[in-house]
Amino acid sequence: METVDLRPGYRISRLVKGGWQLAGDHGPVDRDRAIEDMIAFVDAGILAFDCADIYTGVEEMIGAFLARLSDRRGAVASAAVKVHTKFVPDLATLDRIDRRSVADVIDRSLARLGRDRLDLVQFHWWDYAVPGSVECAGHLAALQKEGKIDRIGVTNFDETHLAEIVDEGIDVVSAQIQYSLLDRRAEGGFADWARTRDVAILAYGSLAGGFLSDRWLGVSDPGFDFENRSLVKYRLIIEDFGGWTLFQELLRALRGIADRHGADISAVALRTVLEGADIAAAIVGARYADRLAETLQVFSFSLQENDWSEINEIRLRAKGPTGPVYAAERDREGRHGRIMKYNLQAGEAVR
Repeated sequence: METVDLRPGYRISRLVKGGWQLAGDHGPVDRDRAIEDMIAFVDAGILAFDCADIYTGVEEMIGAFLARLSDRRGAVASAAVKVHTKFVPDLATLDRIDRRSVADVIDRSLARLGRDRLDLVQFHWWDYAVPGSVECAGHLAALQKEGKIDRIGVTNFDETHLAEIVDEGIDVVSAQIQYSLLDRRAEGGFADWARTRDVAILAYGSLAGGFLSDRWLGVSDPGFDFENRSLVKYRLIIEDFGGWTLFQELLRALRGIADRHGADISAVALRTVLEGADIAAAIVGARYADRLAETLQVFSFSLQENDWSEINEIRLRAKGPTGPVYAAERDREGRHGRIMKYNLQAGEAVR
């Protein structure tokens, strides 16, 4: 298992187990099986887990897993697991967030996870036009000084607004952003800035919701008629990339590379993320451990020059997506923004 230090003394595996799919909006979740399978990820060396205050039931599920792990392996084994959660205030409440409301959410996450201190809290702010993001980050920093938070990160910030927080003296150790072969908005300005300010990049969407896999090779264009919003979201990214035909060309190239390395398309797609754009770690969403062995193939090979040549030939023909990280998703009138859910604390349905 490859590992990386986000800060001295704060080491994580370069694969992070994502918790989004456990929120129940990608299909039914067998809670006990999901909790039990988390132990399989630990046994494989994946010691970092990602969740959020807005992922329904997921913090509680990880808390149950940590308790089970402690019972079986001891408190030291449980403490070795890094849990990265998020603080995502609703769009409707951004203009009235204060220290007390931030502390209430952090206390709730602590209770759900069954821990005295949160390893990493990743902060999100829906609308930059609403002032207060820097002050809100300051509330998190105050809770950090109290010992309730170990490290502070952000999610879906661009470099301009993240710089405002860092310039206030807040130590932001990581930025979680969407990054894959299909979405390279983090390359260039954002990655360069993050490198100079010692902000590690954690990538989500690295498999584009499962589209970057053998399952979709040779499949006719499904359009946009999906029941869950996540698949619609990534189908829109494919459209920005250049459409279904170019996407299929990419999958065919990845399949040839995978054949050379004895892996599958998903492993190759993950390898490109771990080898590019200063990505510290990739978050892989999975309800269960049934594909864990295939996922771990990512550490069995490195991409060669001819592999990159084939990939880059297709990427040079890609049209997008373009713009700052998460800018399209923030545009509530645009096709990406229209499918977003901005008030999940208030119970807006996640699809």
